[in-house]
Amino acid sequence: MRRAVLSIAVASGAVIMGGVGLALVRASTMESLQPDVDPTDEPVDEDRVAELLGQALRFRTVSHHDESRADPRPFEALNAWLPEAWPGMHASPDIQVEAFGLSRLYTWEGTDPSLPPVMLMAHTDVVPVEDASSWSRDPWSGAVEDGHVWGRGAIDMKASMVGFMEATDALGAEGFRPKRTVYLALGHDEEVGGHQGHEQMAAALAQRGVRLGWVLDEGLVITDGIVPGLTAPAALIGTSEKGYLTVELLAEGLGGHSSMPPPQSAAGIVAGAAARLEASPFPADVGGPVEQMFIWLAPEMDFVKRLAFANLWLFGPVVQGKLEARNNTNATLRTTIAVTQLEGSVQENVLPQQARAVVNLRLHPRDSIESALQHVEAAVDDPRVEVRPVEDSIHSEPSPVSSTQSDGWQVITRSIREVHPEVIVAPGLMVGGTDSRWYVPVADDVYRFHPAWLGPVDTDRIHGTDERISTRNLADYVRFYRRVLQAL
Repeated sequence: MRRAVLSIAVASGAVIMGGVGLALVRASTMESLQPDVDPTDEPVDEDRVAELLGQALRFRTVSHHDESRADPRPFEALNAWLPEAWPGMHASPDIQVEAFGLSRLYTWEGTDPSLPPVMLMAHTDVVPVEDASSWSRDPWSGAVEDGHVWGRGAIDMKASMVGFMEATDALGAEGFRPKRTVYLALGHDEEVGGHQGHEQMAAALAQRGVRLGWVLDEGLVITDGIVPGLTAPAALIGTSEKGYLTVELLAEGLGGHSSMPPPQSAAGIVAGAAARLEASPFPADVGGPVEQMFIWLAPEMDFVKRLAFANLWLFGPVVQGKLEARNNTNATLRTTIAVTQLEGSVQENVLPQQARAVVNLRLHPRDSIESALQHVEAAVDDPRVEVRPVEDSIHSEPSPVSSTQSDGWQVITRSIREVHPEVIVAPGLMVGGTDSRWYVPVADDVYRFHPAWLGPVDTDRIHGTDERISTRNLADYVRFYRRVLQAL
């Protein structure tokens, strides 16, 4: 018996030592995946592009879910301003522009029609300003002060529009023409779903039989001091986007006076269902886009971090636990559940005849709308509660995971490092939603990145107070899009 136990112990020790040895070897032999490039510092008129963005921000292009509140006039004025801002590209015989309502689709004809075309995307609409008095500058002034351009939409995302429109206009004036046909798409309703803008433009391309090699939309950014264990800035490029599903939990009751309540009211039934759902999170996993991110980042980290991230087969539970402890990283591991609205009776002393909870789910690429609904129904587990998708909401499946080997990936990553050679590039998962989802059926790959340089305090400015972008960063937008276009 002792011999058997000893043999098992020796064998187990050998396995453990072998595993540790393998982990050390993997960490020691990891090679950098960063593209080797020659840095560029092409001249850009920083004052000009700052003024152009300031002008763009003065158009109050606010989109609303309630169409009766939407004002088309600022969009019409912005569209009329575009040829004034970039007259060269609008006069070019190689560039055509089409109107899709208040959206615009530019087609820059390439010299080689055999190559798949590509698309650069932006949107011109912005979210409302809740309290202008809390801003340091007037949110609609487009002020250029203290080395920044201030205003709603500075980052999300009129800077990208200015960046690639300026790059296109300047390159055209220099006599440049891309080999591939390039589409420049400006949507006007991304913040409310993109149904009248990018959805219509994607449908038109599909009808024409256009197949895009790749698409570049807004998404992840250059982060400084946000990625744990990485001392260098990181440019994360979204290779996938979470899906979107909003469901409602409904329960019926008899109503009546609150002085004579039943054992459980409709509101109590719905609240219990919502609580059970929150207590039943979707499974987490460090695989997929998150694992790909670590594969790219690990070689640039210190040895301890590299040891963990290079050997998720061994240290995965530890890494997963660390990521689950933070809301922003936990969202990359699983489908998330957010109870956002609760409704009961119209008065405090009246029992509700119907109660309702609204739950927003962001679907991980391993899940689907169907599997998410099954999870919700199993967690609620109450025949008195009806679970159904909200009819007038946006519902979209998670996007496929785009390649990190494609021409598009090479162009984007090399362009980033040519402008910012100190930056580490890596794939990532986009947890929010973008208009790029409309192009998944007509594109081989979809990437989500814009070259905003954001620190820990800057991320709250997006959709928040004091949205701004530095004039230096804005000039780098132009450099980045120039390099992308020149590489096509």
